[in-house]
Amino acid sequence: MKRNSLLLATALLIGMTGCKNTPVQKEAWISNALDAASYQLKSTAEELSGTSKFPRSIHSGYDVNFLDTQLQRENKAYIDSLHPNPEALQLGQKRLCGIADWTSGFFPGSLWYAYELTGDEELKKRAIEYTNILNPIRELKGTHDVGFMMNCSYGNALRLAPNDTIKAVLVETADNLCARFNPEIGCIRSWDFGAWNFPVIIDNMMNLDLLFNVYKLTGDEKYKNVAVKHAQTTMKNHFRPDYTSYHVVSYNNDGSVEIKQTHQGKNAESAWSRGQAWGVYGYTSCYRETRDTAFRQEAVHIADMIMERVKTDDLIPYWDYDAPAGEKTPRDASAAAVTASAFLELSTFVPDGKKYSDYAETILKNLSGPKYLAAKGSNQGYVLMHSTGSLPHGSEIDVPLNYADYYYMEALKRYIDLKNKG
Repeated sequence: MKRNSLLLATALLIGMTGCKNTPVQKEAWISNALDAASYQLKSTAEELSGTSKFPRSIHSGYDVNFLDTQLQRENKAYIDSLHPNPEALQLGQKRLCGIADWTSGFFPGSLWYAYELTGDEELKKRAIEYTNILNPIRELKGTHDVGFMMNCSYGNALRLAPNDTIKAVLVETADNLCARFNPEIGCIRSWDFGAWNFPVIIDNMMNLDLLFNVYKLTGDEKYKNVAVKHAQTTMKNHFRPDYTSYHVVSYNNDGSVEIKQTHQGKNAESAWSRGQAWGVYGYTSCYRETRDTAFRQEAVHIADMIMERVKTDDLIPYWDYDAPAGEKTPRDASAAAVTASAFLELSTFVPDGKKYSDYAETILKNLSGPKYLAAKGSNQGYVLMHSTGSLPHGSEIDVPLNYADYYYMEALKRYIDLKNKG
């Protein structure tokens, strides 16, 4: 009963205190993108209303021989970890998830960004509805992904419709994330599965924003200290001399490195595309919150590496930078969207920032073209096409992904803000 009251209070408070948005003047391609995105998001929200489910992607199959040509591994053990191919009736249909899925916060977050960019009250109503569904995640302790889940949803709600109820949710969530921090190792544990002793993935850099935000809400330095230490340890051990990143680094109990490898990339030494995007985004955020120039320099090094390594004509990378390039090699629009969002923010922190904002603009314009931006009523209601979740597991290959949509919307917001300042 207490939780139901809290949910109701959250809904009422968000609804009563929302900000008023005045849409800005936009370039034609942005207007078209926001029109299409808003339509897709609203139609999906209406379709799933009352189900307590979130859109994640589309059910897709795979051919083992094709995966083999992409992975080029002598050891074929990956075949044993392939996800089962969906049943024929599921293929091409919307793949849904519940609140405990690591991607559950992205759809409400996309709704918040779409509302902020358009002022459409229907989007705000839906953002409130889907954000409130996630309230029980405040008690979840078994994953590092609570940053994705709650900062993208409740974090945006707090920014656009602040109230003390939302603050309490974020603080409790941050406490559970901090409980996964090991001071001897200097990192937040990522996963509780697998044979690793203490696995940390580059994705975990994205959850630090939750800790920084709660530090600002409470003034308690423990949140900031955990985030900073995690970023420092990751900077020390995750990156190669060329500033590409390992996906997984597992630690021994004394803080020494147990193993460096991949879980979703081509191989242990390859540059998994989304992992590189997580890295530049995470260190840009860390610089924003600390003004520690070591973090800014790391972000610059990663950004420069990305600009050198991505060779596709439209700057939408293949699923792994080291994947065999070809017409059928899957792209990852989610990696491109995360990169664009990160580059736009990084451009405001460095003297030569225009090269990063120009690069991001090219990505955004290409994502906003017919090759990647879905037409209204298509793509099972998702905004972007052509992302890749985990090719080595045969999972979500060349499909829309809810987090591609989220970071695309965030990048559009950052782009518009920069243009308005200019």
